[in-house]
Amino acid sequence: MTNNHESRTPSDRPSISPAGAATGPQITLRSPAELADALPYMLGFHPTDSLVMVAVHGEGGRFGGRLRVGIPSSPAEWEDTARQVAECLIRGSERRGGKPDGIVVYLCQEPGGEESGRRVMTRLRPLAQGIRLACGALDVPVLEALCLSAGRFWSYVCPDERCCPAEGSRLAAVGTSVLAATATFAGLQVRGSLREIEGRMAPLRGAVAEEAEQALDRAAAALMPRILDGATREEVGAETIALARTLMRRLTLAPPAEGGAHADDWDDALLGHDEAAALILGLQDREIRDIAAEWMEDEDAAPALRLWRALARRCVGAYGEHAAAPLTLAGWVSWSTGDEPTARIAFGLALRADAEYRFAQLLHHACNEGIDPEGLRQCLREERRRREPRRGRSSAGTRPPGRRGRTSPRRGLRRTARSEQ
Repeated sequence: MTNNHESRTPSDRPSISPAGAATGPQITLRSPAELADALPYMLGFHPTDSLVMVAVHGEGGRFGGRLRVGIPSSPAEWEDTARQVAECLIRGSERRGGKPDGIVVYLCQEPGGEESGRRVMTRLRPLAQGIRLACGALDVPVLEALCLSAGRFWSYVCPDERCCPAEGSRLAAVGTSVLAATATFAGLQVRGSLREIEGRMAPLRGAVAEEAEQALDRAAAALMPRILDGATREEVGAETIALARTLMRRLTLAPPAEGGAHADDWDDALLGHDEAAALILGLQDREIRDIAAEWMEDEDAAPALRLWRALARRCVGAYGEHAAAPLTLAGWVSWSTGDEPTARIAFGLALRADAEYRFAQLLHHACNEGIDPEGLRQCLREERRRREPRRGRSSAGTRPPGRRGRTSPRRGLRRTARSEQ
């Protein structure tokens, strides 16, 4: 089989890339061990608590669309899940270039409590069997089904104890296999685990979360009278955009010394709760958010991504739904700068925060369809140029963000994106 993307959490939509979208070097996979080792390179991250399906096309076994969903915790949901994912992957592949000739299935879950990896494999066997039946009902065979757990893998398909022993086979250490070296040389990157990537955009916890929520309460209470007193669209928008630029400059001038979670802690310390709260509420307005989306390339991209992630982490408590705006912006910057795996995860989190958030729906769909983001970048550049001549009169030209039909600051401000068509 050769590797030439589909992704989903239990609460959002599957992400699908067209088969054959990738144009890099081919990597040949000949065994269950190599299939197991290749998984994070196919997705761009290590999946956790995930069901992954990969479409296979042609006699040479070319990999096409990929789909990832969270494994439902209740076995009662497995039959419906199996039917839905099989339908999604196969029908999606047909729309994008042809029905698959086969499918490779991965079930990835770490043991809990006293459970062993082998026990995980046994427990998930009915789900694997359900997927095989669901794919077979659509006339597409499952060529291989693997369970990855506790550093080992098992095949649900291969009966040969010589290559697939009952105790499982040990996964190669990360980055040590010939396949890993080949994939790295081909430019395929693994950006950590799904849990790590999601964790960088997850809400804060503990005392700091309480402080962030209190700041959001204060910001909402201060903004409401301004709206009722007739504060203009231009004033609210200009203040929001100016604040965002100020925070981006601050982040640019103070780069973190380390990456990952340590970098996020650094960024969190650079943003005051009241500043973050004011910007979170301002971004609930569609037009303000669209202006912020223009910071998707060149020297703007890195500080913008850091800012959107930090704001998403501040959307805590009663304001969890507000995370949809900064999460979608984080996904857009990631996609615009070539990091599609992280973009899909961010869009999925945005839709988990608010399943009706239109901006996330549109970008998620476009990313899944393999659309080149350059078209949207050109539109945003043109809008920025069009707005420049009148910047002296109106820096933002936006509506004041308001939550229709509600006046309670505790509930925050309803984003105007709900009215997008």
